[in-house]
Formats: sequence, structure tokens, C-alpha cells
Amino acid sequence: MRILLIAFAWLGVVAIFTHTTSAWAQEKHMVFYGLQLEELEYRQGDENEDLIAWNGDAFIGTDEIKLRWLSEGEYDQDAEVFETLENRLLLQAPISTFFDAKGGIRLDAPNGTDRWYGVLGVTGLAPQWFEIDADLFVSENGDLSARLDAEYELLLTNRLILTPSADINVAFSDDREIGIGSGVSSVEAGLRLSYDLIDRAISPYAGIVYERKLGNTADFARDEGEDTEGWWFVIGTRLRF
Repeated sequence: MRILLIAFAWLGVVAIFTHTTSAWAQEKHMVFYGLQLEELEYRQGDENEDLIAWNGDAFIGTDEIKLRWLSEGEYDQDAEVFETLENRLLLQAPISTFFDAKGGIRLDAPNGTDRWYGVLGVTGLAPQWFEIDADLFVSENGDLSARLDAEYELLLTNRLILTPSADINVAFSDDREIGIGSGVSSVEAGLRLSYDLIDRAISPYAGIVYERKLGNTADFARDEGEDTEGWWFVIGTRLRF
């Protein structure tokens, strides 16, 4: 199955590279690079859990193609373990005015079993300016899953921004070893109120997050004595460089 994962990842990379080769040959492009943390926050749970969470990426490339490293995770300060830890290395290129295609690899390395995935997906702006990130994953064991992330920035003033967000994870088969069941496996909804300090480079925020495991994934969690849902108060900052 590892060969299937590699083939899946390279399919996306090759497709993106082929799409951009002619543009590279025609003209020179200015190279851009940057780092952004959309979420860097402390979370206080409804059962007094203490987590540090982050979601960010670094990139280098041109308008035609970019190399991106994305990282997200949750660190339990009480247990001193990573509850989740995900890293992705992707190539990304535009396929329309508002959307980019992406392809690459993903590694999950939390406290427990590691898992490699191939990744194909799209990211961009949907109608009404919703930010959409949709991914299809195939694991080293051949298990197929998908994720949809969506958020919307509501400008209350030029600096005060209310951002609702939602993440939905779907698995097409059970992967009991990592506690994932087939069907809609988990959802997360958030609401954060931020204030831009310096040209959106630094934006402290506060908000709430709700997480819930569903279906077979919730059953697996109960079998292990784990919670299946929870509310969190969050405080943190966005950073863009």
C-alpha cells in the first residue's frame, strides 16, 4: 500500500508541474516566500484541559507554482503529549482565477501510531468569499479519507474581524489502529474575534471551539475511555510574515 500512497502523491505533483511548465519556460517569475500562523492559541477545555494548538504554513515559489509546508497540532500540557500532530509538504499551482490545485504527502505523528498519506486537493475562494480547503487522502494502508475546511472573515470594522470556521473529516473505511471509523468521523466549529494591530501581520484574538467525534470514530473513543465532544475557550494570535 505504501507504493499506492507514493503514486497518489506523485500523481498530484506531476499534474501540477505539467500545468505550470509552459509558463516557466515563457518568462522569469519573481520568487515569493512567507510564513503565516492562522492559529497560535491556548485552549482551556470544559473539563479544565490545557492545550496549545497551532495551524500554519510556510511557502516559497512564484505566482505559477509554490512549495508549501503546512503544520497543525494540539499539545496537551497536562499529559505532555501531542494529541494531534500533522505535517504536509505540497506543491500548489493555480487552476482558475480563485482556486489552486495541490498535491504531495502528509505525515501524522501524534502520541501513538504514525501514518503517512498521499494528498490531492484544492484551495481558494468560493462565492461569497468563503475560504475553502478540500483534501483527499490515501494512507499507506490504502484507506481513503477526505477533509473540508471552510471559514469566513466578517469585517465588523477595518480592524475588528469575526471569523466563523468549520472542519469536517470523512473516512471511507475503518482504521481502528488510529481510532478512525468509516463515515463522518469528526467535526470542529470555531468562532474567533480578532483585532489587527499591524497591517494584519499581528492579530490577537479570543473565541470558542466545539469538537465532536461521530459514528464509529466516537464508538472507538468510548471504548478507549476518551471523550467524544468538548467545548474550548481559546486565546491566541495570528501572525503573518
